[in-house]
Amino acid sequence: MKRRTALTTAAAALAAPALALGAAESAQAQTAFARGADISSLAKSEAKGGVYMWADGWKEDAIWILQKSGVNWIRLKVWVNPADGYNNKTHVVNVAKRARAAGMNVLVDFHYTDTWADPGAQTKPAAWANYSVAQLKTAVYDHTRDVLGAMVAAGAAPQMVQVGNELNAGMLWPTGRYDQLDNLAQFLISGANAVRATVPAAKVMLHLAEGGNNSVFRWFFDAMKARGVTWDTIGASYYPYWHGSLSGLQSNLNDMASRYGKPVYVVETAYPFNPGDRDGFGNIISASTPVSGYPASYAGQQNMLTAIANVVKAVPNGRGAGVFWWEATWTAVAGNGWDPYDPNSKNGWENQALFDFAWKATPALKTLGTL
Repeated sequence: MKRRTALTTAAAALAAPALALGAAESAQAQTAFARGADISSLAKSEAKGGVYMWADGWKEDAIWILQKSGVNWIRLKVWVNPADGYNNKTHVVNVAKRARAAGMNVLVDFHYTDTWADPGAQTKPAAWANYSVAQLKTAVYDHTRDVLGAMVAAGAAPQMVQVGNELNAGMLWPTGRYDQLDNLAQFLISGANAVRATVPAAKVMLHLAEGGNNSVFRWFFDAMKARGVTWDTIGASYYPYWHGSLSGLQSNLNDMASRYGKPVYVVETAYPFNPGDRDGFGNIISASTPVSGYPASYAGQQNMLTAIANVVKAVPNGRGAGVFWWEATWTAVAGNGWDPYDPNSKNGWENQALFDFAWKATPALKTLGTL
């Protein structure tokens, strides 16, 4: 089940009943194992009253809690024209500036849509709905360069950029869908060209879901390579309750690193610290033991993260480059729900954040920061 599909299903069921680092320092930081956290929901959480605490109850800026815990990368998604006004250029620039001021690297994740992009949904932005292939290529380039240019101007240039999100079924449907590979390749080339023109030092990442599915990864990357797409790093989503065994993840990452000679990242993962929920909205993962041997508990969350990191670190030739926890700060704050079109929507993910139902950092945050 894909994440957005799961969120939609849950909603339906409920309704029924230091600023910029110097160049040398930045290059050195990029060689370290990425201990990353996606905090795309943070700006909206803070605006709606969300607070973040250490385990002893001491309140602090979430970015500094992450940084002091050892997190060295943050990830931020970008939507084109989101209905709620978040995950847009302005908020990405502002949060990236804060992360860079804390000495962390930044990965920007372009979705090329107004809302969620994943294997089950890759809807064109409303403003691009009637564009031709040529117009879409230009729009991808211009949007990418616009956001990155604003980051550069603000002293918050990213170190890595995702061109598309969970691209298993393509992007900009139907024009760039999985059965329109020539078009898809042109869109990815356009986005990568914009990255290299605007932030030449940044690495270009291509990202798929289903991290344990080697056949999909081979099909996609072979098809893109044959069509002239180039990339610097490979990203995989791996949610252990959806995407197969740890051994399958290991086999796939090993193959990707060897086959294409590029660093590989688990750029999205998560696991629950509790099977319950805090906001009265059924969570996406609510089993007491979502994966055998790993209960939904503080220890289970820690142990699963350690197991995934061990897989990445075991990729040969040092090409296992890092792990990012997805939506580490998405706690159950009223008004910060999953649906940007519905201000009354709720979360469904708060039991997989790295802050618990009392807003305190879970032990897995320290685990992430010491990988």
